[in-house]
Amino acid sequence: MDAVRWGAVEDCLRALMDAYGFREIRLPILERTELYARAVGEVTDIVEKEMYTFADRSGDSLSLRPEGTAGCVRAGIEGGLFHNQAQRLWYQGPMFRHERPQKGRYRQFHQWGVEAYGMAGPAIEAEVIALGARVLARLGVQARLLVNSLGTPQCRERYREALVHYLAVHRGRLDDDSLRRLERNPLRVLDSKNPDMAALLAEAPAIADYWSAESRSHFAALEDHLAALGVVFEVAPRLVRGLDYYTHTVFEWTPHETLAQATVIAGGRYDGLVSGLGGAPTPAVGFAIGMERLVALVTRLPAPPVLDVFIMTNASFQQRALVLAEGLRDAGLTVETHLAGASAKSQMKRARDSGARVIVEAQDEARAAIVQAGAVKGEGVMTWAEAVARISQIVGAEAKIDGE
Repeated sequence: MDAVRWGAVEDCLRALMDAYGFREIRLPILERTELYARAVGEVTDIVEKEMYTFADRSGDSLSLRPEGTAGCVRAGIEGGLFHNQAQRLWYQGPMFRHERPQKGRYRQFHQWGVEAYGMAGPAIEAEVIALGARVLARLGVQARLLVNSLGTPQCRERYREALVHYLAVHRGRLDDDSLRRLERNPLRVLDSKNPDMAALLAEAPAIADYWSAESRSHFAALEDHLAALGVVFEVAPRLVRGLDYYTHTVFEWTPHETLAQATVIAGGRYDGLVSGLGGAPTPAVGFAIGMERLVALVTRLPAPPVLDVFIMTNASFQQRALVLAEGLRDAGLTVETHLAGASAKSQMKRARDSGARVIVEAQDEARAAIVQAGAVKGEGVMTWAEAVARISQIVGAEAKIDGE
């Protein structure tokens, strides 16, 4: 995939993380397998079928990370980040799942994760969702925001019982995968991608009918916050997400442009995860971006940085050109010095293709020529000091060379 395009998307994301007060955390690629079994859930496709797992020389079971939240929580507990503190963290990097590669989905893929800890209530959920909406808007990606609530663990358990009863009555219509999930994790049946199951699942009980008063109030407040922020969303009553740790709010963005497994951003609240992994009870909410999918959908990229100066040179005057270039960079200008020894004609083509505002050609140890400044050509030969002064005027910055 185009590295320039990818880098522009990452630059956009970093700027938005700063704008919302999130700071970077760096996570290892290898973790103990038990971390994912405890956090993600033993009866999930990730743990059952998709993780790259092996025993190291000590016999410990390790896995390449299939997602980032579990590792972020583990690092936060070990680093004391959650003790009476609110944290806004982001991470990015490769994840690994052994599944059938398809468009927008790879065995090594990349995620950008956003995690907010220590903040209860729907306000932080609304802000995190607003951040996701701004990411997509900034990059020109059109997508539907789907939102639902799983309620409290007690609500979820009551719903589970009702769902099991419904699915058991219609057991003969379930595919093999759904039958397996019915026995061990029935809410995952709602995640079925089998189109033959769609009609059956459309008639299944809705979790909203099992919300407590607390859950209903929480979700209503989230809807109010999103409306106040101007974030357009749809309530998706059967959205459950594929991981066991979610409680209350879950959400995802699905692009209007159809891709297989098309969700591009997904997340929710997971208040029980920190305590479940050995930390103190800590509210938490976040989302992950599938970077391959996001980059493929981007229609609006930030303009690339403008190169201020391109210096054409030859082997005889490279040292002098290097000194000039460093002085210009000291003044905050962006400079590319051609050091490949190509012909003047070849260098000029490269210089014009670079889009540099000023093109300079080294003439000898004492002189340089401003070959082009914007649309104006041929300012002639001058001393290096004069060239620096003229470049400063053109680019609108001060530049000087040590000793001049």
